[in-house]
Amino acid sequence: MRKSTKALGVAAALASCIAASHASAETAAPVPYPQRIVTLVTHSSPGSGSDVFLRELVKYLHKYINANFIVENDGGGSGAKAMSRVAIAKPDGSTFYAATPTYILTSLLSKPSKTYRDLEPVVNFFTDAGFVYARADGPYKTLNDVIDRAKNARGRWGVSNPGSLERQAAEALKRAAKVNVAIVSHDGGSAMMINVLNGTLDAGFGEIEEIRAQLEGRKLRLLATLSDARIEGFLDVPTAKELGYNVVLVKFRGLVGPKGLPPEIVKVWDDAAQKILADPEYRKMYEAENLVPLYLAHDRYEPYIAQFAADTGTFLKAAGVIR
Repeated sequence: MRKSTKALGVAAALASCIAASHASAETAAPVPYPQRIVTLVTHSSPGSGSDVFLRELVKYLHKYINANFIVENDGGGSGAKAMSRVAIAKPDGSTFYAATPTYILTSLLSKPSKTYRDLEPVVNFFTDAGFVYARADGPYKTLNDVIDRAKNARGRWGVSNPGSLERQAAEALKRAAKVNVAIVSHDGGSAMMINVLNGTLDAGFGEIEEIRAQLEGRKLRLLATLSDARIEGFLDVPTAKELGYNVVLVKFRGLVGPKGLPPEIVKVWDDAAQKILADPEYRKMYEAENLVPLYLAHDRYEPYIAQFAADTGTFLKAAGVIR
């Protein structure tokens, strides 16, 4: 009984500390920042994954950083235009880019004037898995239905843009299943989803954030998740690996900026990222969106990006996509 009472006391003290830290995080004033307006740029179209990520993020950032945040969609060249815009911006903390694997793939596949090497990784927030989906009232109830279609007639699969990780995953599934498929690129995930809904595409490769409304409205059906294990909240959806196709898609989500950012600005973002990920309201949102927190501070994010780029380059060379 004495041990039990002691354990309860420790637990109560711990709970009190956690509650106090949350309360202090909620009541503390946002830290000073050298810029009044901060622009967060994405190559994604409105309603696509990175656009949703940024627009949800800015709802909470002002609690921790004393600045006004705006999101701007700057499409073109699968991210090449947005990368160039941020790379040539002043390194004063006023402009950042929503980084996903797309900015590495675009750099490797199309050799734009500015690449991921011209941008400085600042901080990472999340990873999230990709999904394969089809329209709910269509003929495809499972991933194998889509594969069988592609074996009997040329299939059509959709991806967000030519330089996306979804494109890489679709190509990998095409090879693993040994099927003849046209992989159709779009100007963002929301544009691709429309072509799944109207039957132009057999299936799409995308993110939950892009299709949640259509899932809840029973307009789309998830066929598989491209993760190592089943996703909490979608435990009835099998992984592609379970179905015999060793295809995994895990996407990082963070912010990068122009080269030469001052250490004091980087520190503001490192600190704010930890606080915002612990914010109870924000946590409720991102858990509902099936985003997995992966906080990587500046000193860890830079080598992470370098390694991801090296691994991606190796994959693309092995697949004969690049030399």
